[in-house]
Amino acid sequence: MSDRISHFTSSLREQTRLGWLGPAPALFAHPDHERPAPLVLWLHGRTVNKEIDSARYLKLIRAGLAVLALDLPGHGEREDAELQAPEGMTALLSAARDELDGVLEQLWRSEWGPLVDRERLAIGGMSAGGMIALRRLCDEHPFRCVAVESTCGDFAAVLESRFDASRQAGLDPRSNLAGWRPLPLLALHSEKDQVTPLRGMTSFLDALGERYAAEGAPSEWIQLHTWPETGAPSEHAGFGRKSREARELLLSFLAEHLA
Repeated sequence: MSDRISHFTSSLREQTRLGWLGPAPALFAHPDHERPAPLVLWLHGRTVNKEIDSARYLKLIRAGLAVLALDLPGHGEREDAELQAPEGMTALLSAARDELDGVLEQLWRSEWGPLVDRERLAIGGMSAGGMIALRRLCDEHPFRCVAVESTCGDFAAVLESRFDASRQAGLDPRSNLAGWRPLPLLALHSEKDQVTPLRGMTSFLDALGERYAAEGAPSEWIQLHTWPETGAPSEHAGFGRKSREARELLLSFLAEHLA
């Protein structure tokens, strides 16, 4: 057993495999490793790693969903302090966006590929991982739905200089909505988030709502759930006292749209 998942419950460890997909260290958890299952591609936040979200993964496989979690560039098994620093945000977002398609291609060629229902794919992420997911959806993609937490879709709306270079590099989801194909979206956020202010998501969703209306897509495909406060560190990581409710909202959303 890898020390990287020694903290997982025994039931989750039994269903988890570790490996590499192209440049990315990957964690693959599956309900039974026998039959194809819908897949959730999950991207963690800055400064952590793919193994941090074990409670989420256990809930997902118990719901019959497979999970592919990746170490972001510079994180986990490919640690690089420069890519974890706030000043490295642009390089992190760019590298992650550029490698995702290659990771999926490697997945289909791997021993895990036959265990995935390629017609039922979701993407999601927390904080920086959510930014990567939202930007990826601004180009042609294979995903059926997206779920993000504590993230930002409109870099200009937060009025913070740390996002200036990322906007100039074309990494801002709000600035690239012309390529967005309407699909169901769930966003979860604390109203007091001190790291990624809620306005960076509400502004994005307002613009997205206009796009959905113009294309005749259902308005209910865009779901935003917020809490006045959660007790999480900086009101950002994990939703604190609301973590169980957040996981249930995610599971309900995925069950509906990956059915």
